[in-house]
Amino acid sequence: MKITGYRCIRTYRDWGRPIGDVNGYIDSGLTEVPIVILETDAGITGIGTGSDQDIDRLFPALEGEDPRAVTALYDRMLARVFKAGHAGATFGGIGALDMALWDLKAKIAGEPLWRLLGGRDRFVSGYASGLDIALDDEKLAAFYKTMADLGFTSAKLKGGRDLEADRRRLQIIGDELRSNTRHPALMLDANESWNLKQAVRYVTALESDTDLTWVEEPLRRWDAPGHARLSSSVRAAVATGENLTGLEQFRPLLDAGGVDVVQVGCVWGVTHFLRVANLAHAHDLPISPVGLTSNQAVAHAATAVPNHMVTEVQDLGAPFGVTIDQEIVDGGIVLGDEPGHGVSVDEDAILASQRSASWLVPAGPHVRPQRAGLRLVAEGDRAERAL
Repeated sequence: MKITGYRCIRTYRDWGRPIGDVNGYIDSGLTEVPIVILETDAGITGIGTGSDQDIDRLFPALEGEDPRAVTALYDRMLARVFKAGHAGATFGGIGALDMALWDLKAKIAGEPLWRLLGGRDRFVSGYASGLDIALDDEKLAAFYKTMADLGFTSAKLKGGRDLEADRRRLQIIGDELRSNTRHPALMLDANESWNLKQAVRYVTALESDTDLTWVEEPLRRWDAPGHARLSSSVRAAVATGENLTGLEQFRPLLDAGGVDVVQVGCVWGVTHFLRVANLAHAHDLPISPVGLTSNQAVAHAATAVPNHMVTEVQDLGAPFGVTIDQEIVDGGIVLGDEPGHGVSVDEDAILASQRSASWLVPAGPHVRPQRAGLRLVAEGDRAERAL
């Protein structure tokens, strides 16, 4: 069997609410979803989602190859972009193609991916995450009540600019989750918006009356010494890593003792997740995938590693024209038996209903504010308000 071609289409996800973080939000709640479909001479196709960046430049590494050689082909893609480097958006394209390759491999074997990878239990423990910075208190409570009704006992709040608001909103979330547990796990995600001393002051103040399980991305992603100093200064665990692309970017954090919960972005693919999970396991650290809505295949991979702790569950639906063979119950994900990673695409429906929806809007969560990490007060300053 050989890989013969690919095609790319784009659909959208309607989140049904504004989504974002401390850096900005998307008021429409609509985001685009790139889909990459790998074709073979046997008529079997593999589906990858999350990114279509640099696919033209990466595909020659796969063309004419047997799709079952997934990990070797992953390294061929890395080698293909050796000179310019694989970091950033290109790594997202590698991740989508990698997801499609794993889908093909499992379909050829006639097994669900979780079984092919060696998973024993199809249940993947999750935590609720509303991307909720733009939700008012009433809508915040409603979202987490829905998640509590599905059995979730842990949740993550987007925050980091208003201490009293974060304290109040964590209490709101905890109140909803206490229908399932006396002591819910509460996390705060600052999305790289602080400097070190801001982080120490903020988390220390929050911990005076809030049992914080972890603080996520408190500092810039590469600040290994800063993360280590923060971890030793607060009770909460430090979780980070979702924006790191490649094992070489994780090593300084691990060597410095700068991470307590190793995170990996689902959009970067299955092979990357497996390699980072093994690296974390060698340091006796847990792994937690972030952004499952970008790559459902990573949930399958989570069943096959010994140190998976919990996976972020951001939404209960699926992109338009996409069906996912899974169920969200009992505070996690129950994976199905369909061969492959369980994602199927109705291309005709998608092509007949095109909508423009981008993450990359000027005030959105993927655009770092000019004064992030430089503010003295939460409200910002005149220069920032003038933007």
